[in-house]
Amino acid sequence: MPTTAAHSPRSFTRVNRESTASLITRQLRDGIMYGSLPAGTQLSEARLSAEFGVSRGPLREAMQRLVQEGLVRSEPNRGLFVKELDAEEIRDLYVARSAVESAAALMIIRERIPGAVQQLRSACEAMRRAVAADDLSALSDADFDFHEALVTASGSPRLRRMHETLMVETRMCLTALQGTYLDPDDQAEEHRRIADAVSAGDEATVLSEIDDHMHQALERLIRHGQHVTEE
Repeated sequence: MPTTAAHSPRSFTRVNRESTASLITRQLRDGIMYGSLPAGTQLSEARLSAEFGVSRGPLREAMQRLVQEGLVRSEPNRGLFVKELDAEEIRDLYVARSAVESAAALMIIRERIPGAVQQLRSACEAMRRAVAADDLSALSDADFDFHEALVTASGSPRLRRMHETLMVETRMCLTALQGTYLDPDDQAEEHRRIADAVSAGDEATVLSEIDDHMHQALERLIRHGQHVTEE
């Protein structure tokens, strides 16, 4: 994704001392997701405490939450760093996404959840508009929205919680994905086929389409070697 200026926090906003670590966690998570805290960035307690306007206590709690989520790594005697995803971790990420999104799609089909297909169609339409406008940033956002809508529409809080963390890591990879499609129309078409399978209630096809979509995205990431550190 070339730019995420519309969504990226250009700087962190100060929070009151009474604010919880959750607010700080969300802002740091957004910074990681949208690239204002790139992979490999060292998180300085002193600098971030000053920028947020808080003591180090809630900041440390927030960063430990991100360590638990797998978005930040701790290095002994060095400090905390935004995690860099290697090839094996990216493979594992897409395996997990395929499992969660397949489960969500099956729930939608089997429970005939009202409004789910329309949400997916709306995301597909946003992708088509972005393709027509040659706006890769908007296309990436619509791509992200499609997958979020798929899991949210399932109505499963647990699937949604798992997916939220997975999509933060995915957003870190999306910049690498942009430009790897031979034609942006292919990107929109892959999502349309998933939406069509959900609409038709075709379980076998929706599972096949989701698996193929994840596999193709993974292969593009690994093949182009962007945001991947080969061992």
